[in-house]
Amino acid sequence: MSADTMSKPAGADAAQMVLNTIRHPVVMVDGEGRITYANADAEDFFRSSASILARNAIDHFVPFGSPLLTLIEQVRERQSPVNEYRVDISSPRIGSDKLVDIYVAPVAELAGSVVIMFQERSMADKIDRQMTHRGAARSVTGLAAMLAHEIKNPLSGIRGAAQLLESAVSDEDRALTRLITDETDRIVALVDRMEVFSDERPIDRDPVNIHVVLDHVKAIARTGFANRIRIVEDYDPSLPPVLGNRDQLVQVFLNLVKNAAEAISGDPAGEITLSTAFRPGIRLSVPGTQDRVSLPLQFCVHDNGGGVPEDIRPILFDPFITTKPNGSGLGLALVAKIVGEHGGVIECDSSPRGTTFRILMPAWKDDPVRPGYEIDGDETR
Repeated sequence: MSADTMSKPAGADAAQMVLNTIRHPVVMVDGEGRITYANADAEDFFRSSASILARNAIDHFVPFGSPLLTLIEQVRERQSPVNEYRVDISSPRIGSDKLVDIYVAPVAELAGSVVIMFQERSMADKIDRQMTHRGAARSVTGLAAMLAHEIKNPLSGIRGAAQLLESAVSDEDRALTRLITDETDRIVALVDRMEVFSDERPIDRDPVNIHVVLDHVKAIARTGFANRIRIVEDYDPSLPPVLGNRDQLVQVFLNLVKNAAEAISGDPAGEITLSTAFRPGIRLSVPGTQDRVSLPLQFCVHDNGGGVPEDIRPILFDPFITTKPNGSGLGLALVAKIVGEHGGVIECDSSPRGTTFRILMPAWKDDPVRPGYEIDGDETR
């Protein structure tokens, strides 16, 4: 590792190997604020190689007056560890959206030196939001069942009465009866769509090659709504199968690709990227057991459109949330429901430069654990 060029205590090779296996950025800062050690994740976090980190002080990378600098001084004075949560250390050098939990501890053997570990909050916050999405899906499930029973029957009566009136009124009034009929049909169609949420039957699942699903979705898109849009593939060919329902996964990605196509509609430079990757690290706990289930399979649908409006990003997967003039706002809610039933999570990252929908799902095993997991907050990395 390039960190060998940095100053370290003698005999630290084993410790370095251990620190490089920790999936959090870890740095050591001496008494003058210079960075004397950085693990592999720290290089990624600070967007700098170990040699560049070694030539700079910690205050070169964080904003002026950052709470991190105050924490370092507190640890030096008290000679005891300090934790601080949800600290924003965003800066032009290390990027925006750097919200982290920080652990700072003194190094007893090296006077003035401290070790700093950063835990990025972005994934933990996204998983917290995912639990809200699942709660919203459960709420719309109950609403769908109620609507199907309490609304569809009266609507049938209203429609029948409008049809009877149509034959007995003037031509001028006949337009009004047709309006009643059309609007009644529209409400029934909406309720029919919502009934999908009330289907709580276990889904049939088998090992599915996600690339076959994506190729099928791409073929549908190219012959229809995305026939003039460039679709790029960035696949990991060694990816194991996912335990899922092929038809429902097609529905998920078809919805996401259609949204992406609409986001870049009319842009000659518009492009959709479908990507798959193996990303170990995210784990879930199974209710009622001590089991932990990994979500190593990452599937992304990215577009280079103008992004999702910032005010609706936190509620994007809630029912009836839409940016489309004639949209129902149920598509992404249904996507979140299907992904959740497959034991996965879905999140959206969006900026004015583009939008990425990211799905994390468990890999298929010979003896799979049932879906329906709950997020374990201590296992988000």
